[in-house]
Parts: sequence; structure tokens; C-alpha cells
Amino acid sequence: MTDPVLVAKNDQVQVSLLPRMANRHGCITGATGTGKTVSLQVLAEMFSRMGTPVFLADVKGDLSGISQPVKMSPKLQERLDKLGLPAPVPGACPVTFWDVFGEQGHPVRATISDMGPLLLSRMLELNDTQEGVLNLVFRLADDEGMLLLDLKDLRAMLQYVSERSKDLRAAYGNVSASSVGAIQRSLLRLESQGADKFFGEPMLDLYDLMRVDGKGQGVVNILAADKLMQFPRLYSVFLLWLLAELYENLPEVGDLDHPKFVFFFDEAHLLFNEAPKALLEKIEQVVRLVRSKGVGVYFVTQNPLDIPDSVLGQLGNRIQHALRAFTPRDQRAVKTAADTMRPNPGLDIAAAITELGVGEALVSLLDEKGSPGVTERAWMAAPGSRIGPATAEERQALRASSLVAGKYERLIDRESAYEILQKRAEQSANAAAGGAATEAPGSRPAPSTEGGASAPASKGVADSVSDFLFGSTGPRGGRREGAVQSVAKSMMRRAATQIMRGVLGSLTGGKR
Repeated sequence: MTDPVLVAKNDQVQVSLLPRMANRHGCITGATGTGKTVSLQVLAEMFSRMGTPVFLADVKGDLSGISQPVKMSPKLQERLDKLGLPAPVPGACPVTFWDVFGEQGHPVRATISDMGPLLLSRMLELNDTQEGVLNLVFRLADDEGMLLLDLKDLRAMLQYVSERSKDLRAAYGNVSASSVGAIQRSLLRLESQGADKFFGEPMLDLYDLMRVDGKGQGVVNILAADKLMQFPRLYSVFLLWLLAELYENLPEVGDLDHPKFVFFFDEAHLLFNEAPKALLEKIEQVVRLVRSKGVGVYFVTQNPLDIPDSVLGQLGNRIQHALRAFTPRDQRAVKTAADTMRPNPGLDIAAAITELGVGEALVSLLDEKGSPGVTERAWMAAPGSRIGPATAEERQALRASSLVAGKYERLIDRESAYEILQKRAEQSANAAAGGAATEAPGSRPAPSTEGGASAPASKGVADSVSDFLFGSTGPRGGRREGAVQSVAKSMMRRAATQIMRGVLGSLTGGKR
């Protein structure tokens, strides 16, 4: 049994997380600059030290410091003494860096087929009609045994469907050229955002995220997301795809002493903004059922209102940093946060939310029975790793020594829909060229006999000479002149001409 781990402390109580309750999910909320990132780092470090691998997105670029031990400074020690917090045990976490663009970490890739039409439609911002066409493309690719691995495969299949729209109408439904064109334009926009580097092979092996080092510490997988955050749809759909992959591929394990894997979803509001009903239902299903796979999911966002009630109700471990109540929406957010946390008779939760200092939070964690603990106002514990980013040299050294170094760097492009359709087009073009050559202008069909039968393919030498000298039967039953007939006629024409000239000369009195 893994012992409880200190998360926060005030003058009266220590608030600790029970590791076997950590897969009941949680959230970290609060306004910008109130300490959410440090709280995330504290939890990630805590999970790593108990042997649980972690995945998190580094949105601002400052979580990479978890790979380096903390250096106690006089200022940090003074703060700990003032707040009555214990000094952290210095220690770095084992870290693997990842990057969709392959610049700040190992490349992360998925295939088009594995992404599926629902998530891809969300990424491409398609309407219902266009999503229907995309579903048709996926179905046709499956029926004809063609893999969709990268963007060029999907573009080739869209063109193929457009060209065969009339043939496909009866079996698959109507396909309009305008819908195909809209999807193609969305693909071009997505490609310009760098998604062509994300789609392809080798695809990410989930078990490469679930490693434990030789000391028994869980590896912290950090996704470089500072550039990815410029494309919010790509960011949110990628993280949701990864979460869905964990749900679909991991076996059922029930309740463990500590989670098998913990997934932090930073900037979670991007996941739910304008999400269609089907997508929200999928998110709710994954969050509800992935717990039995030993996976804990923690959403990190500014406002509790960013998370739908159907999802928020499943998040048992809550860390609420300060919120500002300047606008009506802010005031609703404060009320929502206060109403969803377990009351404390000696604490006005709604008032406290607006008064919290940096690094201070309202904390409610699950007890041994799985019930939310009484909400406590407390200071978050300090991490034993560096607060702030790792240097470029430190990152490069960790990347070079990674257990997966070299596994994902080289792109693989095996035969898939694009190559198959290209071969079909070449074969059709060659067949058409061959047919045109056999009927080229200037070619003459074999002459037929008078009975209408085709002439023999070849003649003997005597027959050929006879035809040349005395002529032969033409293609329409007439006689072709041979050389003898031609010469005789020529001599007769010359003789007739001389006779006519003599007659004309005598009539006119000309000299003979």
C-alpha cells in the first residue's frame, strides 16, 4: 500500500492525496498567475516518485525544469519558513521530451485511419454534411483495403471519391463536389499549420509513454506545446486522441495501489469550446470509463465553467486557485466553484476564492471511502525539482540519452491509398495508350476477298509477283492494275497522242 502524499498544508491540517484514489481524476483551476503550473508540477513529481508514469503538455515552456533538482535559495527557504511548509527533498524526475513538430523532442505521429473521422472532422472544423463525406471516404477505404496513413492518402481518396461520385451514389450516398472541395481546402490549411508532420508512421507506441526507470520512478513525458498552442484545434484533438487511445488499448485493471498512468490536460477549455454533441459524449465516456484502466485524468484550466457539468462531476480531486470576480461571468465561475466543493463549516468558500494568494488554494481530495474531503484553504507544497525551464543544453542531453532515441526520428512511407490509386491511374493510362496505338491513323486493315472473308495474313512469292505484274482484286471487289497493264496503257496513250497531233497538223496546214 502506497502511503498518502502531502499536497498542501495550513496551520491546522495537512492535506494529502491517497494514491489509490488518484485514478478518480481531478482538476486544477484558477486565474492566470495564481500558481496552477506549480501545482501541476507538484502532482506530476508526486506521481513520478510513487512509480506512476505521467504525460503533460508544457504550454509555456517552463515545466521542463522538472527534469532538474531544485536548488534551495535563501528566498525559497524564507518562504517555506514563513508558511510553515516542509523543505522539499531535492530530486529530478526522469523525463522524455516529445514534440509534434519534432523540434524540441521526439516526433509524435498518428495515422489518419487511427485518428478516425470524428476527431479529424473536429480538427478540420467541418460541418455535418462535410463530416458525412469524410465518413464515406473512411468507409470506402476500408471496403477496398486501402490504408489512410498521411495527408496525401486522404487527399487522394477524396479525389477518387469525387471522380467516382456517380458510381458510389447507390451504395454510399450522394457526394457533392463542393463538400469535397471544402474538405480539401481545410486539409491545406491544416497542412500549413504543420499537421503533415503529425500524420504518418512510425506511429506513437503508447507503452513508450508508460515507462519506469531503474530506480522505480515513473517517466514524466513532456509534450512541447508552446508552438502547438498556436493551433488550438490541433492541440486539443491531439490530446483527446491520445486519451482515447489509452482508453481503447489498455486492459481493465480495476483499482490499484497507485495509478498505472496519469494524464494532465492543460488548457482544457480548448477541448470543449464549440464541441459538437457527439464529441462531448465521447469525452464523457472516456473520462468515465478510463478509470478502470488504471488511468487518472487531471484537467487544468482557468475557469470551472470551462468544463461541462457531465465531466466536472466525475473529477473527485480538486485544487482551486484564486479567481477574479470582476465580470458577471467571473462571479458565476466563483459560485460554480464554491457549489461544487464540499462545504467547510468554518470557511466561506465563495469569499475565499477571491482572496487566495499566489500558491494558495482551496483543496478537496478524496478520502478512503472515495468521498470528497472537507475543503481546506492551504498553501501548496513546494516541488523538489526546479521551478522554471531547463536549458537548451540540458534538454538536448536528455533527448540524446532517451530510451526511445532514434525510434521515431525517421519517417516511414509504406504503400497506402495514395500509392495504390497512383498505380491504378498509371495502369489505366497505359491501357488507353496501348488501345490508341493499335488504331492509329495510317494503319490499313487487311484486304478482304470477294466473298467477304479476310485475306490471308501472308502470301507466297509467286502470288506476290503475279499481283505485281498482272494486278489483283481490290478491297471492294474492283481490280488493282499490275505493272504489265500499267505499261501497256501508258504506251497506248502516247501512240494516240502522236496520231492526234498528225491529224491536227494536216488540217491546219502545218509542216510535217
